[in-house]
Amino acid sequence: MQFQITYIEFDFGDDLYPMTEQETEDFCDDYVGTFWEADDGDDLVEEITSAAGYCIKSIDYRTILK
Repeated sequence: MQFQITYIEFDFGDDLYPMTEQETEDFCDDYVGTFWEADDGDDLVEEITSAAGYCIKSIDYRTILK
């Protein structure tokens, strides 16, 4: 299945390099609008977490029908 990210928030809690509010916003914005292939919503979260290096606090997406 293909998904498009419409909103995402990462958990930057215990980061060794604390980011500014602007940096965290920019990081999240880099993922909004992107397309991902995954088996389901849980797999999508795992794929993005693996790519980003941060756990996801909140995510909204839409399924792209082919």
